[in-house]
Amino acid sequence: MDLDCERHSKRRKTKVEDDPQTTGMELLPREIAHDILSRLPITSLVQFKCVCRAWRALLQDPQLVNLYLTFSTLVTDQPCLILHCDFPIRNNLYFVDFAAHEEEKEKVKTIRAPFSSVMPEFEVVGSCNGLLCLSDSLYNDSLFIYNPFTGRYKELPKSFQYPDQEVVFGFGFNAKTKEYKVIRIVYYRNRHGGYPRSRRAIYSLSEVQILTLGCSEWRSLGKVSYRLVRRASGALVNGRLHWISRPCRNKPARRLVSFDLTDEQFREVSKPDCGGLNRCNDLVALRGCLSAAVYCNYRRLEIWVMKEYNVKESWVKEYNIGPYLPKGLKQKPVRPPKIWKNDSSGRVVGALCVLKNGEILLEYKNRALFSYDPENGKFKDVELKGAPNWFQTVVHVGSLNWIDTPSDADNQGSDSASPCVS
Repeated sequence: MDLDCERHSKRRKTKVEDDPQTTGMELLPREIAHDILSRLPITSLVQFKCVCRAWRALLQDPQLVNLYLTFSTLVTDQPCLILHCDFPIRNNLYFVDFAAHEEEKEKVKTIRAPFSSVMPEFEVVGSCNGLLCLSDSLYNDSLFIYNPFTGRYKELPKSFQYPDQEVVFGFGFNAKTKEYKVIRIVYYRNRHGGYPRSRRAIYSLSEVQILTLGCSEWRSLGKVSYRLVRRASGALVNGRLHWISRPCRNKPARRLVSFDLTDEQFREVSKPDCGGLNRCNDLVALRGCLSAAVYCNYRRLEIWVMKEYNVKESWVKEYNIGPYLPKGLKQKPVRPPKIWKNDSSGRVVGALCVLKNGEILLEYKNRALFSYDPENGKFKDVELKGAPNWFQTVVHVGSLNWIDTPSDADNQGSDSASPCVS
């Protein structure tokens, strides 16, 4: 199904101009129309936007945009998944909408990123409120904010770069101040001292850089005392981004570290009694709760959930998942040499989200999706039609949302632009 509004609108342009009759939707009271539209899948809204100018204008109403975003963030059990593939050459984005109609919900569609010519290789830093944050995976100097369902995008100001660095990113929304923030935790070393080239670079220096979207410059928050594991954006829970730290000389035990988007301070969070975080592979938000995926003996996966934020006693072992190999995958597949620069070795299964039927959705080795039913202990493959062979899955909220800042007048994309989804 082609959702390219530009081609669709060209075919209908003459008809719409010659036939000014209303379609009926715009005759409804605005509150009723908003209530109806807020319950539709994002793919339906993209098609809805292509019908006529009156319907397009209706979807640009800020009240509807906010209502749809509120409804989408509350309904987390029907996710829209973004699949990022960086193999074999140019990066590509795909999506699948679990809220779509039955015949469409497992059909993978391509997202045509409008900035691919200037940033052909990128990493997904994170997803928040329907917006993707993407970073240049070659040079770490370019950052884009992008809504794949409206086509709007914005390149962020450049930050200071060190010659030899490793960057941990974070992206989130501060509900108290209504601001989006991007954080760069930069680890670097001073090459003037003539360090010998080693197999594993040791970055002894650090700087925390933060950008509030709408501002023209990055701010420096100084150094950080934690060495964080480099992954996609940390799990956003309770207004904080979360990562796991690496062991170091003065802090040998791994710690669960948060960054508060309000006061911009790092704090430690109580960790589960799972025998330490050495085997903790993932931090993820499940139904709004901070959760940790821990690998155990015999390829078992335990998922611990913090029911009450930062209360150590509220950590419970919610899932105990045995080994499973999705059908159709070989036991030892050949892994492409360049895929997933931000993926650590040893990751087998990643937790994504909890579905409407209570099953938990999981990703296997960047190759397949499957679900696990905790009630009966059974697994079920998720067959995606048209999915790439290798991908990284990002749980996304489909929305019409955009950055509400005064400087958006110079956005390179606009709501009048055609959606880049097909």
